[in-house]
Amino acid sequence: MFEYNKDLLPFTTFRLPAKASIFAEYSSVEELKKITLSREFAENIVLHIGGGSNLVFLKDFNGLVLHSGIKGITSYSKSETEVFVMAGAGEKWSDLVDWCVNNGFAGLENLAGIPGEVGAAPVQNVGAYGAEAKDVIHSVVCFDINTRETVTFFNDYDKCEDKSKNRLGFAYRDSRFKHDWKGRYYVLKVSFKLRRSDIAQNLKYKDLQRFAAGLGHAPSLREIADEVVRLRDSKLPNPAVTGSVGSFFKNPIVSKYYFQQAMQALDPDIKHFDEPRLNDKEPEMVKVPAGWLIEHAGLKGMRVGGAQVDPNNALVIINTGTATGKDVELLARSVVDHVRERFSIALEREANYIDSDIKVTILGSGTSKGVPEIGCLCRVCRSRSHFDHRTRASALVRTMGLELLIDVSPDFRSQAWKEDLYRVDAVLLTHSHYDHVGGIDDLRPFCAHRNVPIYLKKDVNDDLHRRLDYCFREHPYPGVPTFDMHEIGDRPFFIDGVEIIPIKVMHGNLPILGYRIGKFAYITDAKTIAEEELEKLEGLDVLVINALRFREHFSHLSVDEALAIIERIKPKEAYLTHFNHEIGLHEEVEAKLPPHVHPCYDGLKITIKGWDKINTSDDLTTKFSQPDTFDTVEWEEEDENPQTYED
Repeated sequence: MFEYNKDLLPFTTFRLPAKASIFAEYSSVEELKKITLSREFAENIVLHIGGGSNLVFLKDFNGLVLHSGIKGITSYSKSETEVFVMAGAGEKWSDLVDWCVNNGFAGLENLAGIPGEVGAAPVQNVGAYGAEAKDVIHSVVCFDINTRETVTFFNDYDKCEDKSKNRLGFAYRDSRFKHDWKGRYYVLKVSFKLRRSDIAQNLKYKDLQRFAAGLGHAPSLREIADEVVRLRDSKLPNPAVTGSVGSFFKNPIVSKYYFQQAMQALDPDIKHFDEPRLNDKEPEMVKVPAGWLIEHAGLKGMRVGGAQVDPNNALVIINTGTATGKDVELLARSVVDHVRERFSIALEREANYIDSDIKVTILGSGTSKGVPEIGCLCRVCRSRSHFDHRTRASALVRTMGLELLIDVSPDFRSQAWKEDLYRVDAVLLTHSHYDHVGGIDDLRPFCAHRNVPIYLKKDVNDDLHRRLDYCFREHPYPGVPTFDMHEIGDRPFFIDGVEIIPIKVMHGNLPILGYRIGKFAYITDAKTIAEEELEKLEGLDVLVINALRFREHFSHLSVDEALAIIERIKPKEAYLTHFNHEIGLHEEVEAKLPPHVHPCYDGLKITIKGWDKINTSDDLTTKFSQPDTFDTVEWEEEDENPQTYED
């Protein structure tokens, strides 16, 4: 069932050298169930892939890679004009499109030639030439790894008056499968609602309009599908010949206010298009072609190692034959930096970086007053060593292509500038004390093209709504930071497939949160931690925990109290943070600590090799990860022939 040290090059279109520690392919639900009950599944981070047309492996993957081998295409009718097509997730997308075109089923012809497999269609909401998968997807059959049951989600996009609230979260190259559902639901089959017709009708794309006008007759499905393939081949490298993931960057969608005030001030001729508003409460938005930005920044043909910006299409990064994941990462970062400098916009990747390492940067390691304290002349505050200059506590976690910020201290602006931080995928807040949230307004630059997701307890959310009421008004002032607030409790949750485990600790009498991500955990402002919460911290490689000073404090751990917790948990390495000036000089603190315990300092970088699940005597996944229920109560009765769902 399992293969080890598996070469992943054949499973991606970029064809970068990478191996998976463990690999398994399944061809039925029964095989998938067996895999999810295995030790290999329980003890490793799991990556589920399709055709790999959107994946960039930065290095070998230290975990389990799953691939769907579920095949089969069937059709069933509801009327003389309407037909439903069900395809297995492991089918090639191009084969499905050809099958539908050959059978006179209209709706997918504009999506011809897209690489990858059917299972990726609802995940990525694949789109091209005036069509998107959301326009024709009827339902998605999934395997729920929490319940180990098969479930069906129906697409209600056309029925939603507010398109931003559709059940599957379909948006531009986006869906819930890429975010809160990632890692929980594996796509098994996809059902498409199509028309019985040999004549193509979707000619919204200008190139297709010109093509149809030149024919002198209404184009057939085959004519449009062939023209779409021809257009793709003229604009994008053939993945069978040249490794790539197609479009590497998303087209930025920014507020019209930001576009006019920031971007057009640098270049009044920037190409752009007004973006349709989802509802009347949405601000006016503008879409800017990323390829135009890259080309006009002079980056066509730019090269790092074996990776190159395609000389024919600046939106594409290609593998010239010898590229590594590192080459691609460095080249993409250089493209982003040049475009930021030229047009004041940070491009977002459409490609997904896969890196199972966890990289932590301690942005700030000081307590509420920072070090040096204002007006203090002690030897620590007068120290000239950068190790003794401590801004207020926060941390940045990079893993699986995500940038996760833990707390936003009042010093965040300077911290972000020092680290050249240009994107934040999500914020995790521990509590609402000012030294941990005082920099939230400085998230403005990260809100130019989307709301920044913030994960926090209800009491913290309520507090921030009072303090930052201007951010949450129905019609906020242009330019203020905007957020998507996600209230959490003590149950694990996922951010784009990365599992986050909240750790409840007591800050004096105030319950606050720490967080565990893989084999790394971050705890600040704790005084006591209950035994059941300590159990969640077993098996760590790295623990970062607060230790205010050597003498005791009523609401913070002292150094000795922190060391006692470290001895109880037994991480491989531990780092103390959230110091005040009483702690002493950095080098003196280091000398007093055990060999595997170190004092944090601003800018400290920690790398945890590999990313695995918790492996303790208790099944923490069962104990703390109860499945959501809102989806099940919204499911509709399936009225198609149930046999079409059988393997």
